Amino acid sequence: MHTVSSVVVVVAYGALLSFVAVRARAAREFSEFSLAKRALPLALVFGSLAATYVGPAFSIGFVGRGFKSGLLFLVIGLAYSIQNILVGLFVAPRLRRLKECHTLGDAIGQKYDQKCQVLAGVISVGLCAGFAAVMAKAGGDVLQDIFGLPHWSSVFIVVAVTALYTTFGGLRASVITDAFQFSAFAILLPLTLLWILCFHFDGGAGAFAEQASLATDEGIAATPVIEIVALLAAFLLGETLIPPYANRALASKTTRISRNGFVLAGCFSVAWFAVMAALGIVARDVIPAAEIKAMGAGGKEIEDLVLITLFRSTMPAAGYALLLVVLISIIMSSLDSLLNAGAVAFTQDIVKPFADLPDRAALSVGRSATIIIALTAAAGAVAVDSIINGLLICYAIWAPAILPALIIGLWVKHPRPLAGILSMGVGSFVAVALWVTFEFILDWRAETEIARIIIPALAAALLAYVVGHCMQKNNSGA
Repeated sequence: MHTVSSVVVVVAYGALLSFVAVRARAAREFSEFSLAKRALPLALVFGSLAATYVGPAFSIGFVGRGFKSGLLFLVIGLAYSIQNILVGLFVAPRLRRLKECHTLGDAIGQKYDQKCQVLAGVISVGLCAGFAAVMAKAGGDVLQDIFGLPHWSSVFIVVAVTALYTTFGGLRASVITDAFQFSAFAILLPLTLLWILCFHFDGGAGAFAEQASLATDEGIAATPVIEIVALLAAFLLGETLIPPYANRALASKTTRISRNGFVLAGCFSVAWFAVMAALGIVARDVIPAAEIKAMGAGGKEIEDLVLITLFRSTMPAAGYALLLVVLISIIMSSLDSLLNAGAVAFTQDIVKPFADLPDRAALSVGRSATIIIALTAAAGAVAVDSIINGLLICYAIWAPAILPALIIGLWVKHPRPLAGILSMGVGSFVAVALWVTFEFILDWRAETEIARIIIPALAAALLAYVVGHCMQKNNSGA
């Protein structure tokens, strides 16, 4: 249900965000568009990283998971926190030390060869568009609730506004607006939890523990052990150094800032997941049974509606409008990073290897690619049925497609190009083939079923890497 106050607050926020983006100034060079001239301080690296990963899946999706399975997804989410800390300690500094490197494709190209760079670029652009479609779907859900517009037009508005400032401002505008939005949602959503616990939740700590235990038991009973293992693997590996995160590592002012930014973001995610899971648990007690039934009318999946319904049930009109704005900021801060990272990967990894682009031409290509990826994401949003589900599909493809070649390449002194290209090609093919089989042939569409893709696809990618390494080593006689 939309009100005049909701509309006014959302429009005012959009105007304020546009002002912040304009103040960040338009990028004048490709190095500024892609990496903000490698001058990001720790505060912007940390704030932008946190704002990028705290997208709709780690807010709307995690509250829905807390509602359905209690603390189970909190434990699963900790795998993501550990991944961030490990990347900060061991991987991000190695990536930052590479010279003249704008993207993961650049890094893979330096370690292997140009063919590997182009393939990594194609994978990066495709996955950025896929992740962006998930964000666009979530943004459409929120705007539809505020304005009562058709979902497709709500998606278009969110994508259009985000693409506007990202196209002209590049990474600098993205990280500055992300830091601005991070400061809003990192404060307001924990305060919302305190408000609900103090004024709407009955029974205190004992009742909360009872609801948490009941929901967690239900979640564990409904999730086989193999699927819990698959989910842990997906959250540990599926978002490791996706292009927006890699861009923050590469854009940091120093190697130390790159390392500390990831470590701090990983620590913050622990607290964030706990707050989101707690909101889902209290929603089981606070949301009236009639509204829960209405959310699931027609067999709809309710998890993506829990947080908005909780806000509507507990907050006065002005507070509800403000929190909806917070949700929009969460979504846009992830979406802008994906659009920029995809555009930079397209320019640097797919176009530049075949064309000697002057700086101004590269900037134009990057801006055009931002718009094309934004339109692709808006069109793809209609195919996303669940935020967590869509995210897990992207995880299941990204990890086997890129991680073995990237991680091994950063540690091995002279990695073999055949190993890299076979690993990326086989990992991508197996992951996509399994997803098509699971979703369209076996009709396995639940997130716990889709999460299983990542383990065999990773095994295939690693095996292909070993085969490629041995073949090229034997051929060279080394």
